[in-house]
Amino acid sequence: MKALLDDLLYGGDYNPEQWPTKTWDQDLTFFQTAHINSITINVFSWALLQPNEKYYDFSTLDQIIKKYAAADFKIVLATSTAAMPAWMFKKYPDVARVDYQGRRHVFGQRHNFCPNSPNYQRLSQKLVEQLAQRYAKNPAVVVWHVNNEYGGYCYCQNCQRAFRQWLKTKYQTTGRLNQAWNLNFWGHTIYNWDEIVVPNELGDAFGPENTVTAVGGLSLDYQRFQSESLLKLFINEKKIIEKINSQVLITTNFHGTPNPDLDYHQWAKHQDVIAYDSYPAYDTPAYQTAFLYDLMRGLKNNQSFMLMESTPSQVNWQAYSPLKRPGQLAAQELQAVAHGADTVQYFQLRQSLGAQEKFHGAVISHANTDQTRVFKEVSHLGQDLKKITPNILHAQSKNQIAIIFDWQSWWACQHIAGITQDLDYQKAVLTYYQAFYQQHLPVDVIGVNTDFSQYKLIMAPVLHLVSGKLAQKITDYVTDGGHFLTTYFSGLVNETDQVYSGGYPGPLQKVLGIWVEETDALLPKHNCPIKFTAGPKINGSLVCDLIHLRQASSLANYAAEFYQGTPAITENHYGQGTSWYVGSQLDAAGITYLIEYLKQKVPTLVPLAVAAKELDITVRYQAKQKYFFILNLSESVQKLPQKFLDGNFKDLLSGKVMTDAALPAWKTLILQQFN
Repeated sequence: MKALLDDLLYGGDYNPEQWPTKTWDQDLTFFQTAHINSITINVFSWALLQPNEKYYDFSTLDQIIKKYAAADFKIVLATSTAAMPAWMFKKYPDVARVDYQGRRHVFGQRHNFCPNSPNYQRLSQKLVEQLAQRYAKNPAVVVWHVNNEYGGYCYCQNCQRAFRQWLKTKYQTTGRLNQAWNLNFWGHTIYNWDEIVVPNELGDAFGPENTVTAVGGLSLDYQRFQSESLLKLFINEKKIIEKINSQVLITTNFHGTPNPDLDYHQWAKHQDVIAYDSYPAYDTPAYQTAFLYDLMRGLKNNQSFMLMESTPSQVNWQAYSPLKRPGQLAAQELQAVAHGADTVQYFQLRQSLGAQEKFHGAVISHANTDQTRVFKEVSHLGQDLKKITPNILHAQSKNQIAIIFDWQSWWACQHIAGITQDLDYQKAVLTYYQAFYQQHLPVDVIGVNTDFSQYKLIMAPVLHLVSGKLAQKITDYVTDGGHFLTTYFSGLVNETDQVYSGGYPGPLQKVLGIWVEETDALLPKHNCPIKFTAGPKINGSLVCDLIHLRQASSLANYAAEFYQGTPAITENHYGQGTSWYVGSQLDAAGITYLIEYLKQKVPTLVPLAVAAKELDITVRYQAKQKYFFILNLSESVQKLPQKFLDGNFKDLLSGKVMTDAALPAWKTLILQQFN
C-alpha cells in the first residue's frame, strides 16, 4: 500500500511555459512569500512536449522541474493527455469524439478524445512512457495527475464496435441481452451483435440533446461502458508510471456537482488518493459544498482527499462571479479541510493574459504584485495551514450516520419515462443531507459497496436500482441491528432497468414490511398534507406512494386525497434493527420532525452542538485527540455554541482559549479540547 502525502500541499496549477523565463524567479519568490509549497504543472502541455509525432521536447519542462525541485517544492506532475495537439486531429481524425447527433469534433477545446480510438490510446500512452521514464523517479514529484477532469461521451464507430464486444462479454448471448433489455418492446429483438446501435439522436432517442433512449437498459449500459472506457485510459496511464515507480501517488481530478458521466465509486478503487475540483457559485449553499466534500471523503472509506482546484478569487465561467468577501477565501478553503481535505490547491497560481481563462482569478493577478488583497489572504491562509498541519494531516472522521449516493440509481432515474418529470435524484439526497447538516449531525456519504456495519443509521433516498445482492446486504444490515431509511422510487428496478414484479419496492418489501401499489404524481406547487400519528401535520410533495402495510406500522398518514388515512411514512422492526419508508417528498418541517424521531430511536445520534444552521460544525480525529472545525459561512455574525465556551477549548489558529461567543462573518475556528 502506498504511503499518503507527508505534508499538507498548498499550491495549485501553474503554467510558467506561458510566460518568459525572466518571470519565473519572481514567481518563485511570490510563492515562498505566500507559504506555497507545491505546484501542479504540465496539465495541458502536450502540444509543447510533442510538436509532431516523431519528436518530443522536454527542455522547458526540465527547467521548470529543476528550478522548483531545487527550492524544495513538491510537484504534482500531470500527463498532459487531456488536450490533444492539432497535428493529431489532422493526421488521425478518429481521435476526435462523435457527439450524440453524429457530428465528429474538430481541433479545439479539450476533453474531446474518443476513449476507444486506437490512435489516441497509442499516442497518449507513448507520451506517458516518455514522461515516466524521465520523471517518475524524481523525488520532487510526489503526485502524478493523469489527464484532467475526465468526462463526456463518444458515439463513434470505434465506440460502437467496442460496445458490442462489451455487451457480448457481459451477456454472452443475444437471447440474454434481449431478456435483460426487454427488447420485445417495440419489436426491438436483436439476433446478431452487429445489429446493436449506440444511443444517438436518429435512433431510439428519448428527449432532446441527451443520451437517454427509449430502451433504459441500452442507455444504462452505455453509461457504464463509457465510464469504464474512460477508466481504462486512466488505468493504462497509471500502469506505465507504476512500472517505473510503484510507490508514487497517482490520481486524476474529479469535478462537478457531481459529474454524471463517471461512476466515481468504480473509479475510486483505482485512485491512490481522491482529488476534487471545487467551485461553488455565489449562491451555492454551504451544505451542498459540504456534501460534495463528504462524498469525496467517502469514496475511499473516509480516506482524506486532495482539494486539487479551487479559486482564490473569481472564476471565468459562472454567469455571475462576485469577489470573495474578506475572510471568505480562507473560510471556504478550510471548509474542505474540515470535511477531509489534506491539500489546498488553486486554479491558478498566475493569471493568464489571454484566451478564455484570462479573467479567472489567481494568486498572482494581472497586477503582478504581492500587495493585492487576494495575495495577502492567500499568504495568511498559508501561514495558518502550516501551523495546523501537524494536528490535521490525515486526521479522520468517525461518523455514525451515512447517506448513500449511488451513480447506478442516479443513472437509472434518468431513464424513468412518466409519473413526474420533476424527479431529481441529487435533490432528493441533498434534502436529507441538508437537514442533518443543519442540525450538526455529521454524515458520511457512501456507496452501496461500503461496509454498512460501521454505521448506526443509513439513509438511501430514491435508491431506485437495487440488485439482489444489495437487497440482501440491506436486509442483513437491519437484521443485525442497523437502522435503515429509504423513500419513494426505491427498489423499483434491477441492474438492467427492469421493474421487479410483485409490487414495489421489489426486493426491499420484506425488510421494509410494506408493499406499494401505485404512485400519485403531485402537480407543481401542489402539496398533500401528512399527519404524524403522534406529531404535527406537515406537507408532502412530488409524489405520494399508496402503501399497504404488512409487518410495518404507520408513523404518519396522508390527510387528503382519496388515499386519506393511508400510510405515508412507515416503520418496521426487523430482526434486531428497524427500517423506515417515506412515501412522499417531505417538507423541511417534516424531515426535521422525522430526524427528532430517529434520534429517539437511535440514542447515539447526538449533534456536535446546538447552534445556528449557518455554522458548519465538523470534527476530525487525530489519534485520541478531537479537533472541532467551526466555520461561519455567512455574511453576518453568528453565536458560538455554549459548549465551546467552558474554558476547555483552544483555537489552533489564534492560540486563544475561547471566551467570546460572537463569531464574525467568514470566521473559522479549529478548536482543540484540552481537558
